[in-house]
Amino acid sequence: MAELTTTKLNAESHLLLDQPLLRMPYELSRRTFKNAQRYLEHSTKELTTSLSATTKQATKSSDPSQTLESIDSMISKMTTLKRKLETLQEEERKLNKSHKARIRHLQDLFEVKSLVDVKYDEWSRIRLARLLVDYLLREGYSESAAHLAASKGISDLVDVDAFIACHKIEHSLREGHRTAEALAWCKEHQQNLKKVGSGLEFELRLQQYIELVRQGHEAAEKGDGEAIRKLVEATKHARKYFEKGTDPELFGRAAGLLAFKPWVEIEPYASLYSPSRWEHLAQLFLTTHHSLYSLPPRPLLHIALSAGLSALKTPSCHSAYTSSSANSASSTTTVCPICSTELNELARNVPYALHTKSIVESDPVVLPNGRIYGRERLKTYNEKVGPEPGWIRDPAGGLNGERWPESEIRKVFIM
Repeated sequence: MAELTTTKLNAESHLLLDQPLLRMPYELSRRTFKNAQRYLEHSTKELTTSLSATTKQATKSSDPSQTLESIDSMISKMTTLKRKLETLQEEERKLNKSHKARIRHLQDLFEVKSLVDVKYDEWSRIRLARLLVDYLLREGYSESAAHLAASKGISDLVDVDAFIACHKIEHSLREGHRTAEALAWCKEHQQNLKKVGSGLEFELRLQQYIELVRQGHEAAEKGDGEAIRKLVEATKHARKYFEKGTDPELFGRAAGLLAFKPWVEIEPYASLYSPSRWEHLAQLFLTTHHSLYSLPPRPLLHIALSAGLSALKTPSCHSAYTSSSANSASSTTTVCPICSTELNELARNVPYALHTKSIVESDPVVLPNGRIYGRERLKTYNEKVGPEPGWIRDPAGGLNGERWPESEIRKVFIM
């Protein structure tokens, strides 16, 4: 294990894991602002046109009832605009409250100077609760996540509503086999999706085309007159969405669907007809959603846990000779988290820790199998286990471990 040389807290390094904490509400606030701006521009243009038409009509017409109807229509539109803006204002208020709470939470970390400070322990517990809520939300346990956040008083530090909306769209693709919700989301984030070059919207349009062609072939098989209409509709859909910037190879496969029926197992058309495409679309939506909001693809809990396991892991943690609660042959126990039954397998594939400073026992010696021990500890152990005089047994192997003559033990010189 590495020597703990300082207890000074480096707040900047902690924030590497907490970047999504501020990024998510920022993106949501920007979306809310864009929606309000769009509503205002559209309504202002429409109301200005209606007002001009009403003014002209009032000067030319002798019937005031038509003018009153036009004014009532404008008032109704303005009332609708007011209701939409009030909804967005309430959403913005919640986001601003969340922003303040998160900034205050991070500021608390900078006020902690030492890792042994009780305030750091309290801050770490709040972060652990956040990571657990994030994990539950990503796994689809939205109600459990909401209850945990409420019980810990961290509702402003987590994005329960945003993940619920995300999972509704994901569920509509994976289970409901519907594209309407996902396409509405793409329209709402159209500019950002263009900036990152996302292919989500095209994949959704392609799926719409596939379903139209499927319905056309199934109707033709039943002798239904709707078959021709569905296939013509699919062709119009393809001309509208696939002509500009479409991959020629993919466009050719899509066109081939008109000739190949869904139940004919011929590639690459069978793959396009396959129900597994809905799973692909759901996963693509999740990836695009998380990328757009700067969320890591893996739960933050996994990232934090992997970093912690790597910091503690040493080669002896997965040794066949090491004492471990996960090793049933071991006669001793250990308090090492990596060697525990719960984390031993989980830590097997994480990298080893990089220790720039290590502790070596005094007067080290090396056994023929390469293991290094302090001479005094090795001597004390062998006096307890009692091998024949002149022989040394490896402590890692226990009572049945390897043994060698004392003459084969070599002194180690640290360079």
